[in-house]
Amino acid sequence: MPKFLIVFLLIALSASAQITFRDITAQAGIHFTHNNAAFGKKYLPETMGPGCGFIDYDNDGWPDILLVNGENWPGHPGPATTPKLYHNNHDGTFTDVTAKSGLAVPIFGLGVAIGDYDNDGPEDIFIAALGQSHLFRNNGNGTFADVTKSAGLLGPNEFSTSAAWVDYDRDGKLDLVVANYVQWSLQGDLFCTLDGTHKSYCTPESYKGSTARLWHNLGNGKFEDATEKAHFFDNTSKTLGLAVLDYNGDGWPDVVLANDTQPNKLYLNKGDGTFEEKAVPAGIAFSEDGIARAGMGVDAADYDRSGRPSLIISNFANQMVSLYHNEGNGLFVDEAPSSEVGRATLVTLGFGCFFFDYDNDGWPDIFVSDGHIEDQIEKVQKRVSYAEPPHVFRNLGGGKFMEATQSLGATFAAPKVGRGAAYADIDNDGALDVLMTTNGGRVFLFHNEGVTNRSLRIKLVGTKSNRDGIGAVITVASGGEKQSKMVRSGSSYLSQSELVASFGLGQKTKADSVEVRWPSGQTDKLSNIGAGQKVTVEEGKGIVTSRPYGAPARKPVAAKVARVVAENH
Repeated sequence: MPKFLIVFLLIALSASAQITFRDITAQAGIHFTHNNAAFGKKYLPETMGPGCGFIDYDNDGWPDILLVNGENWPGHPGPATTPKLYHNNHDGTFTDVTAKSGLAVPIFGLGVAIGDYDNDGPEDIFIAALGQSHLFRNNGNGTFADVTKSAGLLGPNEFSTSAAWVDYDRDGKLDLVVANYVQWSLQGDLFCTLDGTHKSYCTPESYKGSTARLWHNLGNGKFEDATEKAHFFDNTSKTLGLAVLDYNGDGWPDVVLANDTQPNKLYLNKGDGTFEEKAVPAGIAFSEDGIARAGMGVDAADYDRSGRPSLIISNFANQMVSLYHNEGNGLFVDEAPSSEVGRATLVTLGFGCFFFDYDNDGWPDIFVSDGHIEDQIEKVQKRVSYAEPPHVFRNLGGGKFMEATQSLGATFAAPKVGRGAAYADIDNDGALDVLMTTNGGRVFLFHNEGVTNRSLRIKLVGTKSNRDGIGAVITVASGGEKQSKMVRSGSSYLSQSELVASFGLGQKTKADSVEVRWPSGQTDKLSNIGAGQKVTVEEGKGIVTSRPYGAPARKPVAAKVARVVAENH
């Protein structure tokens, strides 16, 4: 290895060596064990695990925690289990408020998406489930109402997995994309085996696929199924993860579906209410050798500061994670086989995955939650294990990543049967913390400690655009360097990270400029925004509140705001 590269790697290692993710789950007051309903019958949904999400349900500026749960199979009774909502107490602890919130509803839940679909201020909850999925409207007083029926979402009994809110027609109202897995039922359950004798969990190849659904928001609290008229229908898909991105930079949100044993899908938004599927010409449908892999989770981010969102897709064991670089010409190239990301993930089975800047150096890093689906897998595949360590890859810049997992703490790096994962700054200290679920096991809340770099966090409030600013693209320039992020719902696997956008600034003391391009076409520009704070930017007004890290909310700060109206695409 060249001497200059060794020096560079040593500098990179020393810069992040002091950072650890400390398990604070118990001391935070979070006591949760996932019910996957397993009792020896090896039913396929038992392997899925739960999603998790961050939601500021009471609008106090502190992210609360939502944990999705399963329920018992008919005829096999046990203690009732429901989703769990934990309120952030602002002191590193959380309180279980499920009972009084109205969310104590038995659901075989899988995924979650957070978004203010009715633009009334507080964030609402969609839980994707096996059977009937549920929409919970936030009443604004600490409680939720199940509005599934009145919203027009009652009826489809499907195997729904991940979900995301997206304003696909840019009319200021959040629409809903719901991924579906396979056509499975208790009555239609099949016998599969690894050893020729004992039943094991079937692969999705044993069952027919199912289309994802696109629900169009009509603006009166109701939704219509726009799947067919939007050209979104495809019942060959077997989708576990979905992400929203604008991969061609035309201002219209596109959708990528991570499919399990079927080609991935990439739906190009044509701007007229319809989509065109482009995964094959874009290069993300198959592996390099033309094989449809077992896609689990997916996320999108501009990890190389090209101004274009690239993709990460977690896959099954012996397939490695996909790291699709956006070439800017409509084509993605999988960089994983030639990088540390691919080599380190070849044997592990990835689920939750996302880009996040855990060390605040301004370069998005990668997290992958790992765990197998078959608890006896070691008996037939010696290199593969049921519980597996997660992966964290530190972004070194220049498209290079280095695995940092073992340096981030023993509990964090210990093997787990990982599934859903999300991130948020739970204590407003400017560093991103990690929430991870396990299948049939406990949840983990990891506090990010030892970060010395600075950051700037931005919360959006739309006026003409949807209130959460979902779909807006924020560009931050500091010291001649630019970063860009889209505010997005969904991603990872069955999970939802916070909607606040976090930008690492290294040792820089300010952002020279911040530009917000809203879905409405409005563009707001701000300058000289200090690091070490979370600011709220309202569409057309600029900064309306600011809160230094570790301090209570205070009055709006003065900032130079130049408003320009962008052309509608």
